[in-house]
Amino acid sequence: MELSNSQRGEVLTQALPYIQKYKDKVIVVKYGGNAMVNRELQESVMGDIVLLSMIGLKVVLVHGGGPEITDTLTKLGKKSEFVDGLRVTDKETVNIVQMVLAGKVNKDLVNILQRKGGRAMGLCGIDGHMIKASMKDARLGYVGEVAQVNIAPVLDILSLGYIPVLSTVGCDDEGNVYNINADTVASKVASSLGAESLISMTDIAGILRDRDDPSTLISKVYVSDVPQLIREKVISGGMIPKIECCTEAIRRGVQKVFIIDGRIPHSILIEVLTDEGIGTMFVSGKKL
Repeated sequence: MELSNSQRGEVLTQALPYIQKYKDKVIVVKYGGNAMVNRELQESVMGDIVLLSMIGLKVVLVHGGGPEITDTLTKLGKKSEFVDGLRVTDKETVNIVQMVLAGKVNKDLVNILQRKGGRAMGLCGIDGHMIKASMKDARLGYVGEVAQVNIAPVLDILSLGYIPVLSTVGCDDEGNVYNINADTVASKVASSLGAESLISMTDIAGILRDRDDPSTLISKVYVSDVPQLIREKVISGGMIPKIECCTEAIRRGVQKVFIIDGRIPHSILIEVLTDEGIGTMFVSGKKL
């Protein structure tokens, strides 16, 4: 629907309190899923991130790239194998992961951000020894968990007015490279930055009481209620580790964590700059 000039003015006026609230605050955006695969959506999301940066927010973009990794492995004749939702990663595979994430995907996103008028700088967890990792499970090979975060490189880039774009590979003291889950990295980075918000862009609307009924969206979840939601199987399967990352970020000082549907155009703007919201917000405390 085409907006009239007066309607556009009204939209901007309503956004003003949120622009003032978030000015000079850090938000971390975890980017993955279908919003990343669909080129049109990718362009839209990057444009939204540039807009947020230009109105005074300090945006840090943390990205995955699972589909790109799978596609590259397939072309090279390697079959993808998963255990508990995590990719089994041998030495050859982790080299391919590093090439795809830190090379192609990361630089493609930096390129789009810059075409949209933003200033962006690509990093991976190896740069500046930013993400020190250790082996998560010997069955998975070079799949890592975050042992330590050195946030200084991200702060340096933010101070220069750039959008840091982080790919989720890290290394240990011996130089071994690890593939790390993007939700985990985003949570650790947001906590280390003392971010105002962590926004996870996914392929779902948020937490649904009935996964087949979008009208059952739970718009606000207190971290203390998460165990009960897991017991009730409202949160189950592959969502459990994602939600654990959300709750860990809150417990480590991030003010709010959002899960939003990245397939909806401009979902990040709707979440940040309106009182309507679009997904599930996690906060500390409990229901009264």
